[in-house]
Amino acid sequence: MKKNSFLYRVFDLYYDGFRNMKLGKTLWLIIGIKLFIIFIILKLFFFPNFISQHSEKGEEADFVATEVLDR
Repeated sequence: MKKNSFLYRVFDLYYDGFRNMKLGKTLWLIIGIKLFIIFIILKLFFFPNFISQHSEKGEEADFVATEVLDR
């Protein structure tokens, strides 16, 4: 890759920026933990799989179609 190409300059910007971070690494760790909590923990406990609980195996599409049309 040429050093004056756009992709190389973008990669170099991010690589150099992340390499020289001190406080930023801690902030990225906090962001990662928050995303883990939001997407994994909350999904497991607060968003159950409603369709699989209320329809038979293989009949999920029919269940969704009747729910959409009846409401």
